[in-house]
Amino acid sequence: MKCEELLRHLNEYVDGTVDPAICEEFEKHMAGCNPCQVVVDNIRKTITLYQAGQPYELPLKFRQRLHGALRESWKQKHPPGRPSR
Repeated sequence: MKCEELLRHLNEYVDGTVDPAICEEFEKHMAGCNPCQVVVDNIRKTITLYQAGQPYELPLKFRQRLHGALRESWKQKHPPGRPSR
């Protein structure tokens, strides 16, 4: 298995839904490919953090800046007088 093939099956592998034969090839490849090990480890860590995450209240000043930036972006993309689609 090459790195490109591993990336094509990455989601199924991490989800545990990949064909067992492909899973075996996947693990053999990762045993000798540090970059692919890092990718898979980072995906797993990201999933774990996301699943364990609690809602987080953004600080007021950050929320205000974010909303202001979003409003400005909206105004630039949708100037007054321009017909809606």
